[in-house]
Amino acid sequence: MEPTERRVVVTGPPRRTRRTPGHLRPRTEIDEQTTLGHTYVRSLMRTQLRASLTVFAVLVLLVGPLPLVFAAAPEARRLEWLVLGFGLYAPLVLLARWYVRRAERNERDLVRLVEDR
Repeated sequence: MEPTERRVVVTGPPRRTRRTPGHLRPRTEIDEQTTLGHTYVRSLMRTQLRASLTVFAVLVLLVGPLPLVFAAAPEARRLEWLVLGFGLYAPLVLLARWYVRRAERNERDLVRLVEDR
């Protein structure tokens, strides 16, 4: 008769581990300004800075070349007013709207992280 293979039991750490008494909730860590709380706040600040620099770069690319365009065609006074009044206003509003939504989403993400949802 052939020897049967021995069964092996595989174990690991429990899936639901209880928090140790020394572990603070993220909200408490932010309030008490611990190192981890500081990291949470710095992460939010970094994402907000990234969004604002993106808006600034798009703004520079959108508005920066306008003086050169206007200098190239000095006789087109009506074109300048149309571009400044109508052509530039809509993109600026859309850019501002994008930034506000992005900033609010970044803050919501931090709140979700802090509230353990």
